[in-house]
Amino acid sequence: MADDLTPSPQPNESFGMEDDDEISLLDLAVVLARHKRLLIGLPLLVGIVAIIFSLRLPNIYTGTTNILPPQQSHSAASAMLAQLGSAAGLVGGIAGIKNPDDLYIGMLKSRTVADKLIARFDLNKYYEQKYQSGTRAALAGATHISSGKDGIITIAVDDKDPKRAADIANAYVDELYKLTQVLAVTDASQQRLFYQHQFEQAKLNLTRAEEAARQALDKGGVALVDAQGKAMVEASATLRGEIAVKDVQIGAMSAYAAPGNPDLKRAQQELVALKNELAKIEGSGSEMDPKAAGGTAGLASVSLLRNLKFSETVYDLLAKQYEIAKIDEAKDASLIQVMDKAIPPDRKSKPKRALIVLLSVMASFFIAILWAFISEGLSKARQDPEQAGKLEELATALSWRRR
Repeated sequence: MADDLTPSPQPNESFGMEDDDEISLLDLAVVLARHKRLLIGLPLLVGIVAIIFSLRLPNIYTGTTNILPPQQSHSAASAMLAQLGSAAGLVGGIAGIKNPDDLYIGMLKSRTVADKLIARFDLNKYYEQKYQSGTRAALAGATHISSGKDGIITIAVDDKDPKRAADIANAYVDELYKLTQVLAVTDASQQRLFYQHQFEQAKLNLTRAEEAARQALDKGGVALVDAQGKAMVEASATLRGEIAVKDVQIGAMSAYAAPGNPDLKRAQQELVALKNELAKIEGSGSEMDPKAAGGTAGLASVSLLRNLKFSETVYDLLAKQYEIAKIDEAKDASLIQVMDKAIPPDRKSKPKRALIVLLSVMASFFIAILWAFISEGLSKARQDPEQAGKLEELATALSWRRR
């Protein structure tokens, strides 16, 4: 009987939470229904405007070219990282070694390349810019240069004319090739620049030595030196020249070769052998006796002969090294390979009109929903005397008028 007298739970008491949820959802539906014109009309209006706007936008075409830049084949750092295997990424990050493609991307984005392209395609007139800096900014905005994990650099240029888009993309590659001929960006080009400076100095020294000998002949201050003395002087000067050039060669190799590099060790051993041979020659002949050399005039002649022979030896050997360096640089420069040359695209890349319209309609729909709830909340707040007073106070505080 006690069980029978126990009051059974009422539906509203046991499912109160569900009823509250149902009521709140109904309230939301009522709010949206009250503002159905706004929820339908605003997205429809915005959609029509977006369609008209997108149709007025010009078609943009993208010319794309892919290149494989020269690789640093002689870099000691690259060789060390290659030997480390999976740890190369960690060590490279600690050592500050970056992707070598970043260098070429920086060159492609340089002001020098931009100015060349502006002059080549008369972009000041095309972009309708008064200042060169404005044209550079417009060109940079239309150009997208990136590098993938595979080391391939992609150059994409946007333009209203598909042919111009392809031509500018291909012109970037041409200007990059020209710039690498001027700047020493590869190991081979750095060696070429190093040997070029040394060769120019050797050429200057040889010119001075020849001029000194010519002046001595004109003044009649050159004495004859016997055959044995002449051969000894020439041999000594030749060895000194070879030693000087070998020092230059080792200095150039040290810029990229590790201490244990076989070529570097061999060059160092050859330098030691040349120095030993020079010591033997000069140890046997030492300084020539003034009487044997023909007195003071003879010593002057020996000095002129030694300087001239030394300068000739250094000049000849450095000329050979310089030519080899230029050949190596030419090989590296030719490694700028165009994988995909840009061609005029047959389809536009943008604008994506359907996406513009869809996003505009969705954004306006959510704005309409937000405005509906705000409007409904303000309407209810005005009906409550307490809330209405707070709204009036808020309006007064936000007003710019002084009261």
